[in-house]
Parts: sequence; structure tokens; C-alpha cells
Amino acid sequence: QVQLVESGGGLVQAGGSLRLSCAASGSIFSIYTMRWHRQAPGKQREWVATISPSGSTNYADFVKGRFTISADNAKNTVYLQMNSLKPEDTAVYYCSAQRFKVTWGLGTQVTVSS
Repeated sequence: QVQLVESGGGLVQAGGSLRLSCAASGSIFSIYTMRWHRQAPGKQREWVATISPSGSTNYADFVKGRFTISADNAKNTVYLQMNSLKPEDTAVYYCSAQRFKVTWGLGTQVTVSS
């Protein structure tokens, strides 16, 4: 059973950058498909990016070219580098790990001021 802890959120001005981290423990990290999602106030949670065990990545259209997902298997950590942030990126960001089922972290708040 994998456990996930997100970190790296905070307050940033529009156009700025943040790097989120998701530290995994309790299982072999490299066998999981890892994803980042976000949930803005009053909205449903939405998918942001995926990295597979093979290292292939996919992104939601609204973050393509701005966000980058990566993984460091030696550190059991997945990252989300967020550049050119916009106020509409304000949300709680969650990571998830999927093998046979999906496990979620508790999230980290990202606030982008205009």
C-alpha cells in the first residue's frame, strides 16, 4: 500500500513558477502510474498530468507547454514543475498513484495572484 504526501504549494504572482513534489512511501514506486490533479473552489477535481512507469507523459490541454511532470525513482518522488502560472491555476493540487487501485494524497494549495 503506497502513501503519498504532496508539498511545494504556496502563493505566487501570475507569470511565476512553483514546483510541487509528491513523495511516495510503502511500496515500489516505479510500478505505479502517477498523476497530478487539481480542484478549484466550487469545481470538480480535474486531471492535470500523468507519468507512466515507462516514463511516458501526458498533459491536459490547459497546462501543455507550461507544466512538466517528472519522476525520480531513486527518491520515490514525482514532481510537477509549473511555469507561467495564471490565476485560474489556483487550486488544491493532488497526486495519485495507480496500479490496481488509486491512492490519493491530501493535496497542497496553490494560489496564483493577479
